[in-house]
Amino acid sequence: MSFQAYIDNVKAKTGKTPEDFARLAAGKGLMKHGETVAWLKNDFALGHGHAMAIAGVILKAGLPKPSQDQKMEALFAGKKQHWRAPAGKLIEQILQFGSDVSVAAGGTYVNLLRAQKKFGILQPSSAERLDIGIKLKGKAAHGRFEPAGSWNAMVTHRIRVADSKEIDTEVLSLLKSAYEAAKV
Repeated sequence: MSFQAYIDNVKAKTGKTPEDFARLAAGKGLMKHGETVAWLKNDFALGHGHAMAIAGVILKAGLPKPSQDQKMEALFAGKKQHWRAPAGKLIEQILQFGSDVSVAAGGTYVNLLRAQKKFGILQPSSAERLDIGIKLKGKAAHGRFEPAGSWNAMVTHRIRVADSKEIDTEVLSLLKSAYEAAKV
């Protein structure tokens, strides 16, 4: 079956074009191929091949990309939703570090930036944990402030948070140190 035949069959089955699916996916904040395929299979009863074809088209299309709010919603969706408020509170505190702080949601984590230079990340890793990545070269790991290892090469350390009460002054102090080290 040709690629165009896949697209034509999907339109015949659902009444939707790849552009229609792209708008719907953007509205849901879908950015990853796997999650888009799963959505197409679950919500539209597409077979694997048809879902793969549509996902490939819509994720490569020059259609509107999800907004920052949509990306945040996607990061903190489902079982990870309860991390949204604690992460939001932490972000509010981080924004007080200076006028050059910005926050940008990506596909898998929230970037913490000083004048576009990354100093940390927030990643709702599971329903049970929020991971905080901190970029502090030369700082010795201790206790819950562990080396990032292979978890994320963009940061040097990680703090695994299992309860929002663990986002305390120590965490804020380490993030502030990373912000200060990220001088431009």
